[in-house]
Amino acid sequence: MTEARPIPKATLLQTATSDRYQRWRLVKDKMVERGVVAGGLGIILAVVLIFFYLLYVVFPILLPSHAEAVGRYDVPEQALGNTVFLSMEEQNEVAVRFTDTGKAIFFSVATGQLIRVDALPIPNNVQITSYAHGGVDKGVIAFGLSDGRAVVVKHDYKLSYPDGKRVITPAIQYPLGAEPLVVDKQGQALTKLALKLGDKNSTLLAKTADNRLVLSSLSKKESLFDDEGTWEATDSVVEMAADGVDFILLDKELRNLYLGSRSGDLTVVDILDKSKPEIKHKLNVLNQGVQISSMEFLNGDISLLIGDTSGVMAQWSMVRDQQNHFSIEKLRSFKVSDAPIITINPEQRRKGMLAADANGEIGIYSSTAERELIKEKIAGGKPVSVTLSPRANAMLLQSEDGKINHWTIENEHPEVSWSSLWNKVWYESYPKPDYIWQSSAASNDFEPKMSLTPLVFGTLKASFYAMLMGVPLALFGAIYTGYFMAPSVRQYVKPGVEIMGALPTVILGFLAGLWLAPFVEANLTGIFSLLMMVPLSVMIFAYFWQYLPEKTRHKIPDGWDAVVLIPVVIFGAWLSFQLSPSIEALCFNGDLRTWMREEFGIGYDQRNTLVVGLAMGFAVIPMIFSIAEDAIFSVPKHLTTGSLALGATPWQTMTKVVLLTASPGIFSAIMIGFGRAVGETMIVLMATGNTAVMDLSIFQGLRTLSANIAVEMPESEVNSTHYRVLFLAALVLFMFTFVVNTLAEVIRQNLRQKYSSL
Repeated sequence: MTEARPIPKATLLQTATSDRYQRWRLVKDKMVERGVVAGGLGIILAVVLIFFYLLYVVFPILLPSHAEAVGRYDVPEQALGNTVFLSMEEQNEVAVRFTDTGKAIFFSVATGQLIRVDALPIPNNVQITSYAHGGVDKGVIAFGLSDGRAVVVKHDYKLSYPDGKRVITPAIQYPLGAEPLVVDKQGQALTKLALKLGDKNSTLLAKTADNRLVLSSLSKKESLFDDEGTWEATDSVVEMAADGVDFILLDKELRNLYLGSRSGDLTVVDILDKSKPEIKHKLNVLNQGVQISSMEFLNGDISLLIGDTSGVMAQWSMVRDQQNHFSIEKLRSFKVSDAPIITINPEQRRKGMLAADANGEIGIYSSTAERELIKEKIAGGKPVSVTLSPRANAMLLQSEDGKINHWTIENEHPEVSWSSLWNKVWYESYPKPDYIWQSSAASNDFEPKMSLTPLVFGTLKASFYAMLMGVPLALFGAIYTGYFMAPSVRQYVKPGVEIMGALPTVILGFLAGLWLAPFVEANLTGIFSLLMMVPLSVMIFAYFWQYLPEKTRHKIPDGWDAVVLIPVVIFGAWLSFQLSPSIEALCFNGDLRTWMREEFGIGYDQRNTLVVGLAMGFAVIPMIFSIAEDAIFSVPKHLTTGSLALGATPWQTMTKVVLLTASPGIFSAIMIGFGRAVGETMIVLMATGNTAVMDLSIFQGLRTLSANIAVEMPESEVNSTHYRVLFLAALVLFMFTFVVNTLAEVIRQNLRQKYSSL
């Protein structure tokens, strides 16, 4: 019987140590595996959260507008006269109605409770025969009187906070004095009236009972002893028959006077020289059988809103063509209803308007977006007077049944529509519809222009030219480095190119904007000569190289050819710039930029797409080169040696074996480089001039989505339409890169499966 031999203690200790090591190794493997999974899921979660946050910010501009009735009450102090003008202050707490008996009645917007009544200084035995507002945002009202005079008043509101509670105190002011102004020295009744009030100059235009058009210009004369100053009047007569004039409007620049008749005739009078008014345009703006029922300025006094008896409201504006000739053109129209439009109320701070018809149907519209935002039916029959609040978030409408209807309006982003974002829009003061991005200006009269089309165009244009420069250089460099270059050279070249990728793009943008752009402008012919001179120099060198003695040629080891060509490339570049003045003088009359402009009408901006292509191409080369070179270098050696052993040449092996096997990696390199170009910010921000134009010329600037976000996001008001449209631009960029990368991954997987058998 064999006796069991005891296991040595050292062996037991070694076995126990090995088991602990294996268990610890398994623990580390599990930790790393779970860490990698957690990291991957974290990245996916972060991307998803970014997408939903962008969607969260953008979503409000997709919500429909709506209005809601919140109150209906009797007209305050109805016995004091019929309402000729209705208005409310900014907080939507106090409203005022002016009556045909010369009373200003202030009341609560919510309940209709009377606050105060002010009697206007209307002389005895004189009747009010007309009225006009001096701009709904100014709070100025003019009343024409039966004796040829006019009273100008302004309703104003003072905020105070006694005991921490907001109190609004209304008041009536007289900006031109409490005494009635003489408009018609002949004392005829003023049947129609127009008014524009300024700090230094004001103008009143009136149609008199005997069908004359009287223009009264007031200039403020300052006094050392009188803070208020005095107004001096200059009177003139517009030489035209006024018997058919039913509507009178005067723009805020005090330049153009618009006269309209119910039959559709519109006359534009230039009153820049107040003493000699001149008729500039006459036209008919309606179809036969239709009459004008209302006429009002859109905010800014550039466009006319003309409502007719068929229920159509049209926007007409002064347009200047390429020959600098002005004409009146219809920009767009809206079908409100089939009943006559009796009142049009423009918004005070945006390019929107409210229209009401004779049946009590109202519609709220945005001119820029060409949208019908709200359509509602108001109880009580025909509207008598309508007003929008200064913020356009509330409405008061007095109906013919003696009631005032109070509505709240939810309409935060009327300027946004598919048309305004992606289609051509005919903006005010533009000769034709166009794609324009111009999101903000210094005044409320500005018409926001938020077309994303030129930004998408600029993004694709910049990316295209960057890839056009970067892809050939990066791929050919990767092919040579990964397959032909000697290892002793490759160990310096590859890290050197990859270090280029670490250069901050803000530095590249800085150099492109301040050094490269002026250099390209001064040496434009030399830049284009490079495209011919450098390849030609290499070909000539290669031609003579083959005739050198074999012993001399063999002194250069295989894979060192690029080192020999470096001086040739440098010489070719130097020669290009040396010969460029002669080429320019011989072929382009001494200046290529002037020649292009005169011969083909091609302008040249210093910071343009060519500069962006050169700078951004330089930025994407390291990324494309590194990934493509790794893919080529990683092709199994047995494939290349087998191909060479079967008699294929190195070039045949490269094109038929190496490139096909490495094609998934090469394709990934190109798509990653394209994604880098699309999302690039600093280079395009500093080297393009940031002009949001759609021009195919390589010599014109551009603006990309990413650069636009970087420029305008810090200055945009949080939750404003501008703010949300910028987030929409970010969402478009996000979706574009997501779709492109998804398609790229599908194609890469197909290539991988197709050539995996190699």
